[in-house]
Amino acid sequence: MPSNRNARVSGEVKRALCDIIKNDLNDPRIPDMLSVVDVEVSSDFSYAKIYYSVLSGSGDEKDILKALKSASGYIRRELGSRVRLRQTPELRFEQDNTIERVFELNRLIDETIKNDNNRQ
Repeated sequence: MPSNRNARVSGEVKRALCDIIKNDLNDPRIPDMLSVVDVEVSSDFSYAKIYYSVLSGSGDEKDILKALKSASGYIRRELGSRVRLRQTPELRFEQDNTIERVFELNRLIDETIKNDNNRQ
């Protein structure tokens, strides 16, 4: 369970990252529909795992990840100027597919219910 300080820092990093990605990055590979879902900062604040989500069809997932990784130096520098920490964490990006999995599970449930109703 993260400490209170760790949770506060994660929240601040998330807010700053959302602003940086939305307003400061001009890479065409990064779609407008990209959102930062969660940020997990390590206990020693040396790295941050950033979970992001993209609306389906907004772009190639591999290109988006490459764009974020190539911009990570700029993002980290901006993050360091906006969030006051002794050490700016190294950024690690991971796509969060939770929303897509929820839609798929809902589709399967609806399909199963429809099949059950057709049998009766």
